[in-house]
This record gives sequence, structure tokens and C-alpha cells, in this order.
Amino acid sequence: MNTFNLIAIVLTLAALFGYVNHRFIKLPSSIGLMLIALVCSLALILAHRLGLQIQFAEKMIGSISFEKTLMQGMLSFLLFAGALNVDVENLLRLKWTVGIFTFFGVLCSTAIIGVLGWLFFNGVGTPLPFIYCLLFGALISPTDPVAVLSMLKNLNAPKTLEIKIAGESLFNDGLAIVVFLTVAGIASGQGELTAGNVGILFLREAVGGVCLGLALGWITYLLLKSIDHYQVEILLTLALVTGGYALANALGTSGPLATVTAGILIGNRGRRLAMSDRTREQVNMFWELMDEIMNAVLFVLIGLEVLALKFQNNYWRAIAVAVPIILTARFISVSIPATVLRARRATPHLIKIMTWSGLRGGISVALALSLSQEMHRDFIVTITYAIVVFSILVQGLTTPMLLRWTLKKCSRRITF
Repeated sequence: MNTFNLIAIVLTLAALFGYVNHRFIKLPSSIGLMLIALVCSLALILAHRLGLQIQFAEKMIGSISFEKTLMQGMLSFLLFAGALNVDVENLLRLKWTVGIFTFFGVLCSTAIIGVLGWLFFNGVGTPLPFIYCLLFGALISPTDPVAVLSMLKNLNAPKTLEIKIAGESLFNDGLAIVVFLTVAGIASGQGELTAGNVGILFLREAVGGVCLGLALGWITYLLLKSIDHYQVEILLTLALVTGGYALANALGTSGPLATVTAGILIGNRGRRLAMSDRTREQVNMFWELMDEIMNAVLFVLIGLEVLALKFQNNYWRAIAVAVPIILTARFISVSIPATVLRARRATPHLIKIMTWSGLRGGISVALALSLSQEMHRDFIVTITYAIVVFSILVQGLTTPMLLRWTLKKCSRRITF
């Protein structure tokens, strides 16, 4: 099947599922799309077991490289669109809070999941070597704010809470990829776990990505400031996203961090000082629409991906222990920095909110799919997919109730 036909089918499904969700089900867009796609996929699997042929659907999903589609295409658009709406003044005011939650959260979560996974997977008859448990911890640690941020806006939650969740989620993608690449290199025998190796990789990926994002964002800002033509200015932002992400990958730096950094610069200084009112409105509309389309396609693909999984009976025991392991790791990795920050009037019920709203998304599935078969790929992909589905459906659907309860309980404004 050629690329155009694949894109046409996926976009058509996203449009139809979006209509059904908006017209009848009325769930948050991302959750509703994934749920409908998942139900359709399970119906196809049931039909296959009843003797019906579904080779077309399996062939279509098999021809889609989820990892390449997300990591080398959609992710740059999603991150830039999200970064455009981050208020840099609030982000800078909360820079230490966001930084501590992001850096400590990813590293702590990776370590806890690695240790607990090594212990409990072995206990339920699905042993996984410790290095691959760490690899699983690294790829499942980044959180996805898409579903939660829309809920926060609808519930009029305090801006500081929204900035905290958005800031952590945008930056932990890049950091988690650095940790994932480090552990993957060790697992494949390409390197040793030394402070020097980790430090060099961190400088090249993380620091290099941020610096590249600042440089490209500043160049684009100067170009935007020199003209007033919204079509060309939208093209410049597109060039920044696609060209910047490709350049970051070619230089061996973090494309996600470069994209987020550039997006924050353009979303604040660029929109305020380099764009006319008309251009600002058109750029906002374009990237809002791009964000909606990309998220619709992403969550439909997540729902359809179940057709490509290879479930085994013993995997269900591993899934049953993996879910509480992930929640425990999230709770601990949030509790420690939250306790430290409590001296600065930390948010009441912050730990509950951050633990339960820490949804996992497509980036975890994409990283799992990038593994080779020698790295226990089928097992890790299946467990990762199950956790992502649980987090989006169960946590995503119950997070509004938790937010309403906490906002009602708090008599003062939530702040850090």
C-alpha cells in the first residue's frame, strides 16, 4: 500500500471517529478517538477468531511504522504546537519547580520501575534482565499532557498547575529519550555505564538540543520581525519545526528539546514582538489546527496498534503487576520533590494530582517499537501498550473527578 493511501485511510478514520465521538460519545477528543479505534480493532480481532478474514486491516497496520511516524514526523509538530502556548514568564517563575520535577522525576521513575520490574516480573513468571527493566523504565517514564491540559482549561484550574504539568511533560520527553538512548546503548553492548559516557551524551543531546533550539528560534524570530506577510511567516514556522528537527537529528542532538525551546521562544517573544495582530491570529489558528489533526491521527494509531501486537497468556500477569509498579514509581518520583518544595507553599493535593494525571502516550509506544527483537521487544511493546491504554482510558477519564474534588477542597488558590 502506498504512502498516500495510508495517509488517506488514517485521516478518514480520524475524521469519522472524531464525528462519532463529538456527536454521540462526547468524551475528550483524544480519549474518545483512541477508545473508538481500540473498540474497532478488538472487533476485528474477534471477527478473525470467528473465521472472518481481516488481512487488509493487519496489512495496513503492519505497513505503518509507528515509531518512525511519531519520532521522525509527528512529534516535532506536537511539541512545537504545545510549546507555543507556554507562558515563558510563568515558566521562568517556576523554572526550579519544573526542572526538579522533570529531571528528578524521569531519573527516579526509571530507577524505581527498573528495580520493581526486575523483582515482580520474575515473580509472575515473565523474567526480564535488569538492564531491559531499566530500558522499560526509561521509555515509560515520560508523561503526555494532551488529554489532561484540556481538562484543566475546562475546569478553570489555576495557571500554575497548568504550567507545571505542561512544562514537565514537554521537557521530560527529551530527557527521557536521552536516558533511553543511554540505557539502550549499554543493553546493546555499544557502551559502558560510566559518568563520562553519560555526561557526554547528556551534553550532546540535552544541552546541544536546547542551544540549537535557541539559535534556530532566534534566527526565525529575526526573519519574522523583518516582514509582515502571514503566509510566509507560517511557512517560516513550518521550516523551523521540520528543518530544525531534521538538523538536530543530523547533528546528534535532541530534536524534541530543540523543538520545545524554539517553540517557547517563538510563542512568546516572536508572537509579541515580531508579528502583527493578523499574523498572530493566523499563526495561532494554524498551529491549533495542526495540533488537533496530529493528535487525532496519533490517538487513532494508538487504538489501531493493538492489531500488530503479539499477546501471550503469561503477558497478562506481567501487565497486572506493571500498572501498580508504574503508579508507585510516579507517586514516589512526585512525592520527593513535592515534599522538598512544600516549604514554598506547594500545591495542596499536588501529589495526588500529579500522580494520577501523569498519563503515558504515544512516545512510550514509539520508543518500545524502536527496540530490536534481541531486546525482548514483543514483551516490552505489549506491556507498554497496555499501560498506555490503561493510563489514557482509566486515568484520563477519572482525572476530571479528581481535579473537581481537589479544586473544591482547596479554599485558597493553588500555587507553588
